[in-house]
Amino acid sequence: MIRLTETVLRDANQSLIATRLPFEKFEPILSEMDKAGYYSCEVWGGATFDVCLRFLNEDPWERLRKIREAMPNTKLQMLLRGQNILGYAHYPDDIVRRFVRASVKNGIDIIRIFDALNDVDNLKVAIEETVKSGAMASGAISYTISPVHTLENYVKLVKEMAAMGVGSICIKDMAGLLTPKNAYDLVSAIKDAVDLPVVMHTHCTTGLAFMTYLKGVEAGADVIDTAISPFSGGTSQPATETLSYTLRELGYDTGLDKEALHKIAAYFKPIRAEYLANGTLNPISLTTDTECLQYQIPGGMLSNLLSQLKMLNVPDKFEEALKETPKVREDMGFPPLVTPTSQLVGNMAVQNVLAGERYKNVSSEIKAYCRGEYGKTPAPINEEVRKKILGDVKPIEGRYAETLPTDTFEKAQEKLGDLAKTEEDVLSYIAFPSVAEKFLTERKAKEENVWTFSIEEVK
Repeated sequence: MIRLTETVLRDANQSLIATRLPFEKFEPILSEMDKAGYYSCEVWGGATFDVCLRFLNEDPWERLRKIREAMPNTKLQMLLRGQNILGYAHYPDDIVRRFVRASVKNGIDIIRIFDALNDVDNLKVAIEETVKSGAMASGAISYTISPVHTLENYVKLVKEMAAMGVGSICIKDMAGLLTPKNAYDLVSAIKDAVDLPVVMHTHCTTGLAFMTYLKGVEAGADVIDTAISPFSGGTSQPATETLSYTLRELGYDTGLDKEALHKIAAYFKPIRAEYLANGTLNPISLTTDTECLQYQIPGGMLSNLLSQLKMLNVPDKFEEALKETPKVREDMGFPPLVTPTSQLVGNMAVQNVLAGERYKNVSSEIKAYCRGEYGKTPAPINEEVRKKILGDVKPIEGRYAETLPTDTFEKAQEKLGDLAKTEEDVLSYIAFPSVAEKFLTERKAKEENVWTFSIEEVK
């Protein structure tokens, strides 16, 4: 049997429409999704949290509780950036633990945990707390290609995650770089190394995804991530119905209800049309981009580079920045290009091109990266480059998280005062301070206005 995880409520809509899918848009279809027979539905984490607060005027915790209530029979899944939780900086261990516990309490069954550098020190606290909270920790490999990202090293990483107590292993291919052959070899090697289910996650960006999934399934993959057809393809995942149909024809049972899938697809078609019409869904996001194979850069990162250069009125520098990006990545120790390392490397490449001198203008984030605040890099950082960036400042030793304050939660609670009604409110603020404070302030004002209005009505 091969099971499918549906991504339309998280990664598919994040990849295609920048996560701009409010709860009210998908609420009516949740009960049908609950009947479909999915292995799980990815509904939370990634950018959903930030976007709920920043753009959709939704409490992400309340959104999760509502989904949980509407889908009692389906495992709900989220994506967690290890020690970075859902943000871009490292958080103290106690905050990671609190966030994991709150996520499970509010309805999450599976937490897929990854680190941008594949540094297991950035995974262990989140994995440990997930298991302790009674949810499944799915340990994720941030898949990439480089001289140091070998089959042997990936297997070593998998064994370390298995020893930490993960319940499954996910191959997280954020750029669509995983080829059919490499998928077959990697899945086979993982299945030989550990007795755990293997989950495959990829994107259609480069056009490889359908073939890659089929070879992965042939090698023994247990779960694949797919998106209902109106929100599939391009920078999203392959279509759920297409793969379910193909796998059944090949003799695999997917456990999916064909009629339910038909209803779900029919529901999302007009929503996709609406986002196409209003420009939120850029048709370019639905195309195949083989440049990613040449430069090993995720599609979203390519568009971000171009957007950044256009804002600076130098779009003609795009090709130069594109060629500079792999060079910066090599200097930085071949990090997988996923949030936040994709932003760090991309921005540095642009700065190098604009300055006409490499590493002349360096951001505080790159300095922090070179100090070791993001964790251990897959390969050593180019020592000459590190010295140019840091001067005589020495890199930190040990886990950066252990150097962080232990009273972060209490200070945030004190700062918020009566704006925070729950532990979840405080965690929202810690993850995204200014955005959450604005949301909580507006919520309080709205509640007070409603209360005043009702008193006047009584009078």
